[in-house]
Amino acid sequence: MTGHDTGETIVSLKGIRKSFSGNEILKGVDLEVRKGEVLAILGPSGSGKTTLLRCVNALERPDAGIVRVDGTSIDFGGKVSNKQILHLRRKTAMVFQNYNLFKNKTVLENVAQGLTVVRGIAKNEAKERALKALSSVGMSGFDDRYPVQLSGGQQQRVSIARALAIRPDVILLDEPTSALDPERVSDVNDVITRVADTGVTMILVTHEIRFARNVASRIVFMENGIILEEGTPKQVIDYPQSPRLKEFLSKIMSK
Repeated sequence: MTGHDTGETIVSLKGIRKSFSGNEILKGVDLEVRKGEVLAILGPSGSGKTTLLRCVNALERPDAGIVRVDGTSIDFGGKVSNKQILHLRRKTAMVFQNYNLFKNKTVLENVAQGLTVVRGIAKNEAKERALKALSSVGMSGFDDRYPVQLSGGQQQRVSIARALAIRPDVILLDEPTSALDPERVSDVNDVITRVADTGVTMILVTHEIRFARNVASRIVFMENGIILEEGTPKQVIDYPQSPRLKEFLSKIMSK
């Protein structure tokens, strides 16, 4: 278990609802994440875990509910401006399943772009911060390479460096190893664990139970658009309370 839980709430979701084509995916979810905490979200496909993660930075706009990240609060029950959304997004950084790197830019340019374009940071400082972030994920010396010259695991490490470089309040990770070859998975998991050890707040959607047990300070299990169980890794994984969670874990762990 990693993370540096300070007890201070940094992310608060209240009554989050989201439907797609009349199908309700999130059914009024409440969730709080404390500063320095690493929260892992588990659940079967279609349970709403990725949708919930994407609601934190409004990549998916909730139909109703309140999202607050480090003092920036939006009530999606009323009118929401693009300015409010941008303000919320500046608090977070996202690591996607498929890296989302610009193929026509070098590794260094990929990491530095968010600093210069979005944050307005001078190029020299952006380069310094980008190189430091690359070093922290074991990618020093790759700055002039292009994504096509990297393995999937290396691309995902660049994606994590890009998230770190902007020094967000919260890093959101959506199944960060699901697109990788099995032998690359542990490399990326090791990087995420090292980042978690520095005290960065993380919300992680993953299907890897063992990794969740090792990296998370708290685990949430979702089913049918609601949170069915939450607690420490030991409570949720070793002593599940609901029959549904027991069934889910037995299927996953036997693979």
